Amino acid sequence: MKSLLIRLTNGLDEQDISSDELKFVNDFLAKEYITKKESIYKFNSKYRAGTLGLVQNGTAYLNVIGEYVRDLYIDDVETIKATEGDLVIAQRLLGKRGAPSAKIVEVVGRAETYSVAYIVLKDGKKSLLDLKTEFPAGVEISEETLNSYNDGDIFKINNQNFTIMERLGNIKDPLVDEKIVLAQFNKHDEFSEEVLVLASSFKEVEASKYPSRVDLRKLPFCTIDPVTAKDFDDAICYDEESTTLYVAIADVSEYVTPFGAIDNEAIYRSFSIYLPHRSIPMLPRQLSETLCSLQPHVDRLSYVFEMKLDLASLEVSSSKVYEAIIHSQRRFNYEEIDEFFEGKLKAKNSSEEKIFDYIAKLRVVTDALKVKRLKVGYDFRSNELEMFIDENSNITHTTYAQETPSHALIEDCMLLANKEAAKRFQRGIFRIHEPPNQLKLQNLYQELAGIGMFIDIKKSIKETITEIQKQAKEMNLSSEVDTLIIQSQMQARYAPLNAGHFGLGFEEYTHFTSPIRRYSDLIVHRLLKAIANNDTTEGSYVLRNIESLCVSVSEKEREAATIEVEFMARKFARWAEKNIDKTFKARITSTEPFFKAELHDEIQGARFFITQNLNALLFDDVIVRIDKVDIPKAKIYASVVEIIEKDI
Repeated sequence: MKSLLIRLTNGLDEQDISSDELKFVNDFLAKEYITKKESIYKFNSKYRAGTLGLVQNGTAYLNVIGEYVRDLYIDDVETIKATEGDLVIAQRLLGKRGAPSAKIVEVVGRAETYSVAYIVLKDGKKSLLDLKTEFPAGVEISEETLNSYNDGDIFKINNQNFTIMERLGNIKDPLVDEKIVLAQFNKHDEFSEEVLVLASSFKEVEASKYPSRVDLRKLPFCTIDPVTAKDFDDAICYDEESTTLYVAIADVSEYVTPFGAIDNEAIYRSFSIYLPHRSIPMLPRQLSETLCSLQPHVDRLSYVFEMKLDLASLEVSSSKVYEAIIHSQRRFNYEEIDEFFEGKLKAKNSSEEKIFDYIAKLRVVTDALKVKRLKVGYDFRSNELEMFIDENSNITHTTYAQETPSHALIEDCMLLANKEAAKRFQRGIFRIHEPPNQLKLQNLYQELAGIGMFIDIKKSIKETITEIQKQAKEMNLSSEVDTLIIQSQMQARYAPLNAGHFGLGFEEYTHFTSPIRRYSDLIVHRLLKAIANNDTTEGSYVLRNIESLCVSVSEKEREAATIEVEFMARKFARWAEKNIDKTFKARITSTEPFFKAELHDEIQGARFFITQNLNALLFDDVIVRIDKVDIPKAKIYASVVEIIEKDI
């Protein structure tokens, strides 16, 4: 239902309405919630669809979906018996003073289609409660059925008809954590038989069957990825004589065609999900880890940006994008390239010699590109936590990933290709990041002033933030302060029209380089191919529902991120449960609205809710005692028992 409402907000072509959706469209049309102009269905200007926020005293705010506008104030919640999380259609109330307001005309479903509930035994009686809220799950279930389940049994719930879909396991079992985080968004690893059969039907690449593609197999391409990676989206090659950088991207669009079974599943997933122990891919592994992966020593179809660099201005003087065939000569991991930069890794053959030669020269270029980029963009040092778990799904250790020269080299190569792709269309999928609003900035400045920073407001946000980062580095708080700065900003998202990218300092930007794991990149590939071929039919298809697609993909991105974060939170909670009453080093990371601390001990990264504090301030290093753990909600509660004196 939510997908339908988003598309009706932006305009839904009748040929894109499924048979299941048609009855709702006709009903909304009869009630005049929507209008039809030619073949396009769209909400009447008087109506909005949205998700109902926290209900208090019969009032709430409606978060309008499908467009980025202000929330609407609702004061008739009790009249229509709507509850928090309901999907509703509301009629705007025009001419009223104060905040924009509306009244609910119909509840059409739940914003969260799926949820997770578990059996709780209290005072000898069993109840089925929502895992997050602890409220009754709303499922009609007989006492006999309820009593047949064990205390702690967990279930996936369909919130549209309030029925149990499946039993996931028991809350006491660490292996159930993965099922919990996936179930809340109906994510799954398995692909349908139809998708798997289609994915397995593709043959290995035979160059003779692609005479129109540019043959780049003689160029010494290589891939550089994490040591555990199996899906190699991108390969690079640099020609120093012509100062030309080739960025080859897996040509997923050759295999995943619009309206097909694989495409339907890919758009539903939109992103690959990466958990500490495994990934849940956007595409079947028969594609993502084989034919669409730029593996070494085999021919692969690719979509290539060939960019001539002006080394004086550090600009791309000319570029072209085309379909090609490449033959990657070597698969490197980041650690190997870093060892090469440190002089610890030598070429084993003539092929590696050529690659290392251009990699060394390319690093000089990308280092200079980064210096130039950071004059207008930002360099945020928010640490990325890496977690490692054993076969029983318990934490063994954690560490923070560090950006190394090899990461930086690949990053700036990909940024160049993404920028060049964004220059080629005026309407499509842009990756935008709007500047922060002044209220959030003022709150940030006040919070930082509270830890002893001198905040000098400069002429530009860039100058002010740069000065803050300089002070943070001197205080050994770079990562913590950068995290606060990031939290004060707008969230990057996908949009059909360009609005620039504040964080990167780019006038236009998109995602082109990861079509194996991001659906947005696949759409950009299709659009660029249509433009290159003057294919107005294909181009019009790609753009037909682009507004709704951008909203949907942005939402799927947040879902994937939530799953990854919540999985680690559940692992931390289980670790903490085994360490009740023990003390650990931590750092205060938040004081409003709750005191929170982050674990800075042998195990790193766990988040604590501080229930008792010894007047610790933001970013104080402290000793905390773990007091209580809520496994269902994955929350850890601790007390500050000592404030560690700072070295002066």
